[in-house]
Amino acid sequence: MRTSFLTFVIAVIMTTATFAQTFTLKSKELGGQLTNKHYLNGMGYTGENKSPELYWENAPEGTKSFAVTMYDLDAPTGSGFWHWVVFNIPANVTELKSDAGNISSKLMPAQAIQSNTDMGTPGYAGAAPNEGPAHRYLITVYALNKTLDLNKNATPAYVGFNMFFSTIEKASIIVYGKKK
Repeated sequence: MRTSFLTFVIAVIMTTATFAQTFTLKSKELGGQLTNKHYLNGMGYTGENKSPELYWENAPEGTKSFAVTMYDLDAPTGSGFWHWVVFNIPANVTELKSDAGNISSKLMPAQAIQSNTDMGTPGYAGAAPNEGPAHRYLITVYALNKTLDLNKNATPAYVGFNMFFSTIEKASIIVYGKKK
């Protein structure tokens, strides 16, 4: 009897673990490639400078806020390039609409803070890949166990340092962009 009960308990635990949901980041508009909509409008680019629509599912237990970043892994800087850094997105928010990274669009939740990008200004800075192979843009959502005590003047590195100690889990997608 005891063995049967123990077997049943183990089976239930294994079944639950098998069906555990994965924290996932998705976009209905990206499809693996940035479009002109997401490119910079300036520096020789004629893009629309609109941040992509993003949504995430299955946030881990204990999430108090989210952060979203977009980073060019292949920028010719020796250290990549931060195109978007937003944090203190409320835990009940599971999506960002297209162009939410535009400071004047009012599409970002009021509590969220868009800090400086590597352009030196807050908000979304569109993709601007140089000539050559396509650049990889890493977009990540972080589930944090607290809100960050930072302001919009925080550098991407300082935000990342603070997120490191508060991240419960993260989910990423990579999209590509090439100079047209």
